[in-house]
Amino acid sequence: MPEQDDYAIVARSSRRVRAPALPYKPSRPRRWRPRIGVIGCGGIIESHLRAYRRARYRVVALTDLDEQRATAARDRFYRRATVEATADTLLARDEIDIVDIATHPRARVPLIEQAIRAGKHVLSQKPFVEDLDVGRRLVRAARRRGVALAVNQNGRWAPHVAYARQAIEAGLLGTVTSVDLSVHWDHNWCAGTPFDRIRHLVLYDFGIHWFDMVHCYFRGKKAKTVYASVAKTPTQRTRPPLLAHAVIEFARGQASIVLRADTRYGMQDRTVIVGTEGTLVAEGPDLNHQQVTLYTANGHAQPSLTTRWFDDGFDGTMSELICAVEEGRRPQHDAADNLQSLALCFAAVASAERNAPVRVGSVKTIGDDGRGRRRAEG
Repeated sequence: MPEQDDYAIVARSSRRVRAPALPYKPSRPRRWRPRIGVIGCGGIIESHLRAYRRARYRVVALTDLDEQRATAARDRFYRRATVEATADTLLARDEIDIVDIATHPRARVPLIEQAIRAGKHVLSQKPFVEDLDVGRRLVRAARRRGVALAVNQNGRWAPHVAYARQAIEAGLLGTVTSVDLSVHWDHNWCAGTPFDRIRHLVLYDFGIHWFDMVHCYFRGKKAKTVYASVAKTPTQRTRPPLLAHAVIEFARGQASIVLRADTRYGMQDRTVIVGTEGTLVAEGPDLNHQQVTLYTANGHAQPSLTTRWFDDGFDGTMSELICAVEEGRRPQHDAADNLQSLALCFAAVASAERNAPVRVGSVKTIGDDGRGRRRAEG
């Protein structure tokens, strides 16, 4: 039988209370308005440029291997910017302060190295690198040169994710003990695109957002092992498996990530974060529309979140980089920090290959199956 105190707790938690005002929106620099160059003008760059234009950031140059794509992006968003023939000519421009490098991972590493040598601050597209040692080398190079190197983990500034991070940092949940993330959506649009050649498309290219969220929610706690698996559905149109899940073990906690990318009807996204002092739930029909509910002993609160992942998440990554440089600190999405998220992701991919738990940190590359054998991810 429940104790009398249990009924009192339930009664209090069912009471609606005012939502805590937490700084979930992207910050703004005080004075610095850097000049930004963009390398790589594929489809995702439109979200970058829409966010930058709305924030009134100055994009002064763009380049792409396909000059027409760079020209189209320039004409749509920043008509006064120039289109450079190559990344070399863009990086040679002394007035450019920050470069947004939005190419695919394998092409990105030499561009990041070149940008660092040129003294530019860098925002790298995600996933950051395919090899943790390469990532560490880039981090060291950036620190020696005195420039910031951040990763475009734009999901951190999705409003429900940002609010959850702030709630945890404010101690509203106490100590986080479990995190459960489940996403049901349709990723079949990748069929016939270059993404269709990524062996672990869902766990790696898309799932890195959710591994990064787990890392943020369990900030300061070291993950021990990951067990993951993948499967295909009979109706999917892509080559890589569209079903995936991962369970991550911590010393005194656990996280689960469930990714269901062949959901044609009734798409939804749900987050449940349980702590010793409260629970936070975010749920909605997609990644952009989420209702957050915070449950504590005082009652439950539902903040009204006015931003969206697309495109405010991209505003967040650039704004945090600019603010960090202006304030002389490392950005929250510093590349060194992001390597911990990648270590979770790489262990999950290796676990799916082995069908066995994998120790976090034992897998250094996306092409390692956890037994020291290499394979191509693409």
